[in-house]
Amino acid sequence: MGLKALTGDMLDRLTHDAARNARLRVNLNLHDNFQDPCQRLFNAIEPGSYIRPHRHSTPPRPETFLAVRGRLAVILFTPAGKLSEVIEISPGSTQVGVEIAVGEWHSILSLETGSIVFETKPGPYEPISDKDSAAWSPEENSPDAAAYLVDLEHRVGMTLARS
Repeated sequence: MGLKALTGDMLDRLTHDAARNARLRVNLNLHDNFQDPCQRLFNAIEPGSYIRPHRHSTPPRPETFLAVRGRLAVILFTPAGKLSEVIEISPGSTQVGVEIAVGEWHSILSLETGSIVFETKPGPYEPISDKDSAAWSPEENSPDAAAYLVDLEHRVGMTLARS
């Protein structure tokens, strides 16, 4: 088929699925397979979802996020794990998306329920080497992850309140 319809109903289902997923996020791949040279996906992210800080450096890949629904904070970190930049993105605002340079430590937080980003990065997708997780951040589902996320949400909230 030469055309894929991207509908509001499809996004509604994605949000519904994310809210019920243990990770509080679900993605919908638009690419046909992981070997596609351009990975394209919708990522529904609910508040409370912990996306461990990471970077895409081996192989080197930039990553782009475009807000489709809701409000999200894209976070950049220093190599030591300090916040270096926080950008709020939302559709219809002055900042609707970002492109993250190769090798930048980053994460993304949902600031309201129903948030969805459209994400792209060069393929192919190789799960073993797709991203380097930050050693200074706890692993997802580890005992320290919940406390880290609460602290990160607080620091991001303070940063956004000042801007």
